[in-house]
Amino acid sequence: MANQWATSGVDLHLEPHAPGGLRRGLTDALRDAVRSGRLAPGTRLPSSRSLAADLGVARNTVAESYADLVAEGWLTARQGSGTRVAERAVVRPADTARHRRVPGRPTYDLIPGTPDLAAFPRAEWLKAARRALAAAPFDALGYGDPRGRLELRTALAGYLARARGVRATPETVVITAGFAHALRVLGTVLRARGTRTVAVESYGLDVHWNLLRDAGLATAALPYDDLGTDPGAPGGAGAVLLTPAHQFPMGTALRPDRRAAVVDWARRTGGLVLEDDYDGEFRYDRQPVGALQGLDPDRVVYLGTASKSLAPGLRLGWMVLPPSLAEEATAAKGHIDTCGVLDQLTLAEFLTSGAYDRHVRSARLRYRRRRDALTAAVVERAPEVRVTGIAAGLHAVLRLPPGTEEPVVRAAAWQGLALHGLACHRHPEATTRPLDALVVGYGTPPDSAWAGALEALCRVLP
Repeated sequence: MANQWATSGVDLHLEPHAPGGLRRGLTDALRDAVRSGRLAPGTRLPSSRSLAADLGVARNTVAESYADLVAEGWLTARQGSGTRVAERAVVRPADTARHRRVPGRPTYDLIPGTPDLAAFPRAEWLKAARRALAAAPFDALGYGDPRGRLELRTALAGYLARARGVRATPETVVITAGFAHALRVLGTVLRARGTRTVAVESYGLDVHWNLLRDAGLATAALPYDDLGTDPGAPGGAGAVLLTPAHQFPMGTALRPDRRAAVVDWARRTGGLVLEDDYDGEFRYDRQPVGALQGLDPDRVVYLGTASKSLAPGLRLGWMVLPPSLAEEATAAKGHIDTCGVLDQLTLAEFLTSGAYDRHVRSARLRYRRRRDALTAAVVERAPEVRVTGIAAGLHAVLRLPPGTEEPVVRAAAWQGLALHGLACHRHPEATTRPLDALVVGYGTPPDSAWAGALEALCRVLP
C-alpha cells in the first residue's frame, strides 16, 4: 500500500503552511484556493483519505479542515457526492477583472471565412474516427512522418485529382495545421531559395501578407482591373500568391488567358505560383474551375484546407508540392509530424468512405439557399446595391454607392452586426481606384439565425 497515493483519488496541489498547526494551515490553503478562483465552484475535492495520503498527514486533519470549510460555506458535503467547492461568486482582484473584461459579442456574424459550425457532421465524423482508430497500427501513435500520415496523403491525392484536377502523389503531399502553417513553411523555403518579394492580389487577407513579411519577404500588389487580377507580369517577384478559382474577396475566377500567362511567367523565370484553393468545393452557377496546378505541377504549389468544408478548428491543411520542392518543404516543417494523428486518420477515412462528398453536397445546397435569399433580399430592399461574386464560395460582395462604405459599416455595428468593408482587404500598395463595398460572409450564422442576420443587414444598406 506504500504507493497508494499514486493511483487513488484526484490530484490537488496545495502547499499548507502550518504556523498555527497542520489543521489551520491546510484550512487556510484550501480557503485561499477557493477564494482566488483556482478551485472553481462545483470542483470535486479528493477524499479525506486520498488527500491525507498525498500530504502525509492524518486523515482526521483533512476531515476536520473540510468540516470547517463546510461550516463557513466554502465547501459542500453530500452523501454519495463527496466534498465539492460551493457554488458562489468568485471575487477577483480589481485589476485582474479589469484586464479580463472583453467587449460584447455581436448578435450576428457575417465576417467571411468561417462555415456554419453548427452543421459540422458530428455523427459521421465520430463513425469515421471509430473506424480509423480501430484500424490504425500501433506505430501510428508515434511521432510520425513529418509529411503527415500516409493514409491521409494517399486519400487526398485521390480526392484532389478527382474533384479539383490536381496532379498529385502521396509523396508530393505534405499535411499542415491549416493554411497559415503552410504559408509559414513556404515562406521559409522561399527565403532560403533567395526570393525576396512575393506578388499578391490587390484585394486579399492582411494575415497572409503579414505571414510573408514575418518570413522576411516583401509583398507587392498585382494590378487589378474590370476583368480581375492580372498576374502575368509580377515584376521582380520570385513567387505569386493567388486565389484563382474564386478570388478572395472579389469572387471572380481568374480568366483562362491570365491563368496561362502566370504559368508561362513561372516557367520562363523559374518562379513559383502559390495557389490558395480556399473554398474550391462550393460552386453554384457554373462548372467547377479546375485547379491551376493542373497546368504545371512543377511550377505551382497547391494549398487547401478543411477549414471551409468542415471546420477551421480541425487545423488540417495540405500542400501539393512540385517534386523538386517537397523535400525542402518537409525539412522546413520539421523532423516530426506536427499535426494530430487521430484527426488525420479520421479525415482519411472520411474521404475514402464517401462521407466527405456527401457532406459537401449537402452543405453546397444549404449555402446556395442562403446566397439566393441574400440576393433576393438586397434586390428588393436596397436596389442601389449590386450583389457580385456569388457564383461560388461562402461570401458575396455588395457594391455600394460611392462614399457609403464607412458609414454602413458603422451602422452595422450599432445593429449588432459584424461584417467587413472591402477597404480592410485592400493591399496598402494597391494602385487601383478604391471601391465601396461590403464583404458579407453567409456561411457563419446557423440556420436558425440566418433570417435575423439578413434582416439586420438590409436595415443598414443604403
